[in-house]
Amino acid sequence: MKIVVAYSGGLDTSVLLNWLKETYSAEVIAFCADIGQEEELEGLEEKALKTGASKCYIDNLQEEFARDFIFPMMQAGAIYEGQYFLGTSIARPLIAKRMVDIAKTEGADAIAHGATGKGNDQIRFELTAAALAPELEVIAPWRQERFRKQFPGRSEMIAYCAEHGINVEASAKKPYSMDRNLLHISYESGILEDPWFDASAEENKGMFKLSVAPEDAPNEPEYVELAFEQGNCVAVNGEKLSPLGVMKKLNALGGRHGVGRVDMVENRFVGMKSRGVYETPGGAILHFAHRQMESLTMDREVMHLRDSLIPKYATLVYNGFWFAPEREAIQALVTESQKNVTGDVRVKLYKGNIIAAGRRSPVSLYNPHIATMEADPTQAYNQDDATGFIRLNALRLKVEARVAGQ
Repeated sequence: MKIVVAYSGGLDTSVLLNWLKETYSAEVIAFCADIGQEEELEGLEEKALKTGASKCYIDNLQEEFARDFIFPMMQAGAIYEGQYFLGTSIARPLIAKRMVDIAKTEGADAIAHGATGKGNDQIRFELTAAALAPELEVIAPWRQERFRKQFPGRSEMIAYCAEHGINVEASAKKPYSMDRNLLHISYESGILEDPWFDASAEENKGMFKLSVAPEDAPNEPEYVELAFEQGNCVAVNGEKLSPLGVMKKLNALGGRHGVGRVDMVENRFVGMKSRGVYETPGGAILHFAHRQMESLTMDREVMHLRDSLIPKYATLVYNGFWFAPEREAIQALVTESQKNVTGDVRVKLYKGNIIAAGRRSPVSLYNPHIATMEADPTQAYNQDDATGFIRLNALRLKVEARVAGQ
């Protein structure tokens, strides 16, 4: 048997790799995706091979992540439950997609992941595999009772590594878990499981990595100009950038001013509520500026139709249905809606806030001559016409009122 396993080199995945090899008498191929987590990747291949892997893939997927996953999602205006920018959710289908590609190349029988049986990630990994390679078996050790019995805690994992000569840093567990990529950092579990716990308090500032606390941000605002072409940001402050370059630039700018922090209780797909704290500085700026560009250039009915699909689209991403036909169908509508979302947006960053400071476009639908409260030189709008417009729209309300008054 041959298995491709998601591997980071930490305690959990080191145990997982060796356990899979022993339990399934399998050849195990390790895979680590570089999606902007900034973790130390040097020496990871050597460590994987020493732990028992026959081969280790370390792939830089950052540009693909920004171009093919983050940007299409931003075009859709997706945000889950009104707050979450979907940073972890959108990364999982890319990781699983690459695992499937490797499995096909290597002729593997299965892929394996270390996601727990209580979270969302297990679903995202496995729905992606189902959509792209239904013939592959998916192994989830945390959903196997024998694995949980063998490793009820970190001490058993550390002992297992010592017994098998696996070199891991047996440091004390952080009081929360953290997951980082190009779009965000998420923090959850541990001390954060108490929804009354104030993650923004002075004593907890050390938890955050991408942004300063808003109260510690500069006392002077900073202006940032984003150029859009067909719904995608192509330049920041006049500098042409790739999608990856855009994300890196905006992360730095947003982090400096403490923007993009979210603390929320969300509804997991598996049925429970969970509390998460997120830093999404660049994504928050991009999401805000993109909406400003749409406000100037997108037809009202097209915008409202697309907006009606945002909760559905966001839920599909959150629940792991990135490669489902309904998400792709909505994306086709989104792509069509973006054809005139072109122009420039200026925003002001100040102590955690993103403030609109200007928008312009060569294909703007905003006509100041029509919108003006002064005399309309175009004579495109006759105010007398509003009388009949209102009368017709009021008809059903009047009928309802008369019936209700009987």
